[in-house]
Amino acid sequence: MRRLGAGIGLRAPHYAEFTGARPAIGWIEVHSENYFGDGGRDRQVLEKLRRDYPVSLHGVGLGLGSAEAYCETHESRLHGLVQWVEPAFVSEHLCWGALAGRHFNDLLPLPFTEEALVLVADRVARLQGRLGRRVLVENVSAYVEMGGEMNEGEFLAALARRSGCGLLLDLNNLYVNQVNLGRDALAQVRALDPESVGEIHLAGYLEGERCLVDTHGARVADPVWRLYEAALERFGPVPTLIEWDTDLPALEVLLGEASKAGRLMDSRHALAA
Repeated sequence: MRRLGAGIGLRAPHYAEFTGARPAIGWIEVHSENYFGDGGRDRQVLEKLRRDYPVSLHGVGLGLGSAEAYCETHESRLHGLVQWVEPAFVSEHLCWGALAGRHFNDLLPLPFTEEALVLVADRVARLQGRLGRRVLVENVSAYVEMGGEMNEGEFLAALARRSGCGLLLDLNNLYVNQVNLGRDALAQVRALDPESVGEIHLAGYLEGERCLVDTHGARVADPVWRLYEAALERFGPVPTLIEWDTDLPALEVLLGEASKAGRLMDSRHALAA
């Protein structure tokens, strides 16, 4: 596969610009669950754009770490979507979201324990077997320390080794966790096998009174760009997404952020050549 470079998330307010002008961008990412239904405008737009752009399917609702209520129907719908789209990447979050018959509208963090690792590795292996492909698993932001005998980087590295999955490394989430929980974001990056990281996410945060909030509603902050440069040095020019979900700006802003990521990738690639 050609080097994809930088991409952006495809959101409904930008559908007309994408279908009309076909902006120059390496790839697009969509939230899987928005395309589970048959028909509708979302599917129509994606049908057009998947012919011109590599597509990444990014899931937000499967809850790989949920001890109870893992949804087989959700998995089945994802399988059907993958068959239709034939995406470049399929990703899910390292989180839980269901308990006692209730589904919570959040990506809740896991404890970094051996017990949790066994559960998630088994779920990921099952999902990969069902889809017939490698899945990328994304680290999430957290606002409370869940404990465990491993740190975040060690857990992610062990999950990739045991399940054969790839990692979607969200650098904004690592930085938010560094500020809020005292974790060392760079140490987590260095704990990962370079071959395991298949995609990187960059996003913006909100500076609250007591913590940083992972809002995906602002430009990428300077500390996250610096962390990105360190990640490029370790992992090479990994396909990188500008993730922006709230207070959505004009398309030109997203393309500008992606262009900056692309320039950093090109610079690192040139130094490595």
